[in-house]
Amino acid sequence: MGRSSACEVFINHRGIDTKRNVAGLLYDNLTRMRVRSFLDSMNMKPGDRLFDHIDRAILASKVGVAVFSPRYCDSYFCLHELALLMESNKRVVPIFFDVKPSQLIVKDNGTCPPKELKRFAYALQEAKNTVGLTFDSSNGDWSELLKNASDAVIINLLEVEEEMKYARKLP
Repeated sequence: MGRSSACEVFINHRGIDTKRNVAGLLYDNLTRMRVRSFLDSMNMKPGDRLFDHIDRAILASKVGVAVFSPRYCDSYFCLHELALLMESNKRVVPIFFDVKPSQLIVKDNGTCPPKELKRFAYALQEAKNTVGLTFDSSNGDWSELLKNASDAVIINLLEVEEEMKYARKLP
């Protein structure tokens, strides 16, 4: 795709649920396709400032993949990343992994300011209103999921690059 060293795709996921399966596999598949992707465990090293590094990766990316899973909404980090993806108007490909969109709810556990909760709820609603992929790990076809997810990412990347070319030609 593009030529800069920034990652083109940001994979937003709840590590405890998906790092060793769908998120990691998608990262590997995209890497084999020469698409530079950001997966925290692969792109960060000891000493990196967590929020700074992740926020920069999101802002530099062209497409986000949000892998929603049963414990996704329990994570402040996941919701923060999703909100930043949505607020920066990135294309986002949702993958509902072992969870229905209706089960994804921002919960107030008393530790998050109301303004942040509202921000997270809005981003989550935006993602739920985006056409995505659903997958049930107990009986789903893994190779089909990876193919469909990779195809969706590539199509969105090409569309974003086309829009960027068009925007550069405008006076």
